[in-house]
Amino acid sequence: MPFPSTYSIVACDLDRREWGVAVQSRFLAVGALAAWAEAEVGAVATQSFLNTAYGIEGLSQMRQGASAREALERVRAGDPEAETRQVGMVDRDGETASHTGAECFEWAGHRAGQSYAAQGNMLVTLATVDALAETFGATDGPLARRLLAALAAAQAAGGDRRGQQSAALLVARRGGGYGGADMAVDLRVDDHTAPVAELERLLGLHELYFGSTPREEWLALDGDLAAEVRGALERLGYATGELGADLDAWAGTENLEERVDGAQRIDPVVLGELRRQQEEQADG
Repeated sequence: MPFPSTYSIVACDLDRREWGVAVQSRFLAVGALAAWAEAEVGAVATQSFLNTAYGIEGLSQMRQGASAREALERVRAGDPEAETRQVGMVDRDGETASHTGAECFEWAGHRAGQSYAAQGNMLVTLATVDALAETFGATDGPLARRLLAALAAAQAAGGDRRGQQSAALLVARRGGGYGGADMAVDLRVDDHTAPVAELERLLGLHELYFGSTPREEWLALDGDLAAEVRGALERLGYATGELGADLDAWAGTENLEERVDGAQRIDPVVLGELRRQQEEQADG
């Protein structure tokens, strides 16, 4: 039976309508088993002699209207080895529930607050869980960034006493993912010497490809800027003469199609990437 001793945080941002999990462990591909989230339902982290029923059944219970506490109690009631488990849950209303079984390996414990539950086992000290909780509470911005900041702080505070191997970041938001999917962020580092740092790199790429800039910050694509963009596209091999078609073709090739919408205005992030590629080509 798998027992990924680990540290994790489940949380939600009710203003942004986001629910998520961040987790790190000295265990291969911990994100495949430990992290669970569903938009407008809740999130679950399950670890220590890991039982995926806490994720599957926990979300099912919350989907049917149970609170995080009720969901956790119901799944625990059917688990004869509940004292070996560690679980954190947050529900649709931001209420949380945690469980650290008496048979979890030391140091093991949890800490919960409004809209978050932080937990860990087989840790160097309790400072890891404190860092998860305090950093999350002190950080602003999108939920993914707050969860990742908490994970990094926990690692700096000591982390898993066996070291590092894998990490994952999961954030659910209704319609917030690619093509309108409800999984806004789903990133995993399955085997790496510095998985939290690698997760940060991946989140940066995710934000580039799938993030969004408020429309009021987009730039009018006319005059000198239109000429610059047209010239950059031509140098990169997109020269049909139709600016909108060329921009769409380049953006699709570079996986930036979600950040392009016609040829009247341009997302400054897209403009920055176009400039970067042009400079890279010139330097090459």
